[in-house]
Amino acid sequence: MRAGGVDLRLAVPAAVAWSALALGLGAPAALPPAAGGAAVVALVCLALFATRLGPKVLALPAVAAAAASLVLCSAAVRLPERSPPALDAALEAGGAEIAAVVHERSKGPTDVTIVAIDGSATELPAVLFAEGSAPVEVGSTVAARVELVPTEPGDGAVVLAFADGGTELVTGPSGWLAWAGEWRAGLRERAATLPGEGGDLLPGLAIGDTSAVGDDLDAAMTVSSLTHLTAVSGANCAIVVGFALAAAGAAGLRRPLRVAVALAALGAFVVLVTPEPSVMRAAVMAAVVLGALASGRPAAGVPVLALTVLGLLVADPWLARDYAFTLSVLATAGLLVIAAPLTALLSRVMPTPLAATLAVPVAAQLACQPVLLTLEPTIPVYGVLANVLAAPAAPVATVVGLAGCVLLVVAPPLGAAATALAWLPAAWIVAVARFVEQLPFSRLPWPAGPTGVALLAGATVLALVCLLARRRPKLRLAVASVLAAALVCHVAAVGTSGLVRRLGMPADWQFAQCDVGQGDALLVRSAGATALVDTGQEPERLAACLDDLGIDRLDLVVLTHFDHDHVGGASAVVGTADVVLSGPVGEEADRRLLDDLRAGGAQVREVAAGEQGLLGELRWRVLWPPAIGAPEPGNDASVVLALTGVGACRAGCLSALLLGDLGESAQAALARAARPAPVDVVKVAHHGSADQDAELYAALGGTVGLIGVGADNDYGHPTPELLGMLASAGTAPLRSDVDGLVLVAPGTDGAVRVWTDGVGGGG
Repeated sequence: MRAGGVDLRLAVPAAVAWSALALGLGAPAALPPAAGGAAVVALVCLALFATRLGPKVLALPAVAAAAASLVLCSAAVRLPERSPPALDAALEAGGAEIAAVVHERSKGPTDVTIVAIDGSATELPAVLFAEGSAPVEVGSTVAARVELVPTEPGDGAVVLAFADGGTELVTGPSGWLAWAGEWRAGLRERAATLPGEGGDLLPGLAIGDTSAVGDDLDAAMTVSSLTHLTAVSGANCAIVVGFALAAAGAAGLRRPLRVAVALAALGAFVVLVTPEPSVMRAAVMAAVVLGALASGRPAAGVPVLALTVLGLLVADPWLARDYAFTLSVLATAGLLVIAAPLTALLSRVMPTPLAATLAVPVAAQLACQPVLLTLEPTIPVYGVLANVLAAPAAPVATVVGLAGCVLLVVAPPLGAAATALAWLPAAWIVAVARFVEQLPFSRLPWPAGPTGVALLAGATVLALVCLLARRRPKLRLAVASVLAAALVCHVAAVGTSGLVRRLGMPADWQFAQCDVGQGDALLVRSAGATALVDTGQEPERLAACLDDLGIDRLDLVVLTHFDHDHVGGASAVVGTADVVLSGPVGEEADRRLLDDLRAGGAQVREVAAGEQGLLGELRWRVLWPPAIGAPEPGNDASVVLALTGVGACRAGCLSALLLGDLGESAQAALARAARPAPVDVVKVAHHGSADQDAELYAALGGTVGLIGVGADNDYGHPTPELLGMLASAGTAPLRSDVDGLVLVAPGTDGAVRVWTDGVGGGG
């Protein structure tokens, strides 16, 4: 079976098996019968084909059903491993002492394998959240006291593990992992001595280590569609294999030995960069191609990709729902199927090298964009431009940076020279990302959900027809006209809806709850002065909210406590804040964050109950934590602010109490110590968790309760218990996951006016 010269005989079964597995993982109980059913279909089709009672086309359904049965069986067999008795006991107990092997160096959530729960040996994929803990090398074992939260069926991780007290290093990596960790550390340390953000980015370009990339730079790379440059993939593996084959050939080795050397180099490279999904996809494809080379047989790209997908899904069925794996496969498919004809088309109007440079990012973007749309419902307007500008620099930074990583161990002076040389293209890529980030209308809004994905997929197919239907000029003209008209209508609709939206916003809003996903970011405004309480965890989302509201300067920033979902977006306000107030500082990372804000020109100080000040015509007072006997840094030590009007604003301004992440016991202690008065607005504590004091909410009697919460979050926030408390207190909940941006303004006769854009959906 071929389409346009592309061999799809194995691609179709791989796609069918992948789709069946992705659906089956969502209903684990259905996996065994689904596997059996697929096997029956395969046997029936095969029998009909073999006995010539059915048409030849039954061969393809037979292979597809067999492939589906294989991957479904693999998932069904592994299901019991994902629910050991020790896990069930820990979930019932509400917490456990775990030991876990780390799979990545990360500033935030870390992929781990839990190897022990309360002393019971197990092997459980998990994501570990440990605020304030320094990244450790891959292969290290850490211990922590955690709260375990089960994930949704189909998630690669079985549980989320939350370690409020950080982690303790038990053992470091050993063997090959220790070797790889030393080499990675050498490159990181050398790159850290290079100036600017080019040094931060270099390890990512060379070996995929992005632990030094700050949130601000990461946001710029995302906006410019350049994050794939720091994801090790096929190009990196091809470079390693190519050099290994060339070196083995120069040494006079025969073909089998050359292939063996290349396989060894590939294996060492995978250990060095860590076996992430995109790395494994690229490495397995490279190994298949090398096997074909050893046998003297040609290896076509699409069949090799399909075989790789099937093999990896059998080895790890939960890759079927992994975004990184999906994007890696789609990008590779786009390059294999679309890039060549697109290059041929573009070379008719431009030099072939330039056409190839342009075709590669376009092909990858077309293939990946429908999936990327499920992560963020926008289209990167300048993604292709950014990739074209970065294209000459990326391979140089990768090759020379990787050489520097090796030479820093083998010949340190040469390694230092190589990393310095690799810094130049890395700095250029940073400059491209920063330039594109500043361009107007860098992302085009697009409908979210299945409708948006279907519309984009349809537009992509039409665009490909328009580009590749060379012999049908009338068809190309008709399709191009339809696409152009649709694009003009969409841009006009977006512009009009944006104008209507802005006209509907109350100009006199006093409180604004930004939609920053699972986190808090609340703006308070009075008489031309503006305060921000917490920053959420994503700088780009906070920056978008500030831009949307026309805020470029903050008189006051309050960091209630230092959990990532409250301070992770702080880089978006460095250099824009006059005064920063914080809760108790616990970790060195907390101090570094405050130092960054101080370096940006802010006056920074830690506050406790009793401190107060003015924001325009609002008086703010700190009610918690107590100056003496404060809780340990964390949720229960959150800064709690009371806001009331003064002077002419005493009757016309809304009052509020902002509760940070206080739990039930801390809320009760606050009520006893401060006796807060009834207010108009309550910032609900801890994103609407069940750990709340109903008596406090009843005493406050807020008209509205603001809940900063992410859509489809794994915590079940806001909980039915909390929503019931608000209902009993007569407080209307306003949730960022449902209501999006929320603006609260004073009405007449003490009323409260609320405006929402109703487009919440933050993760």
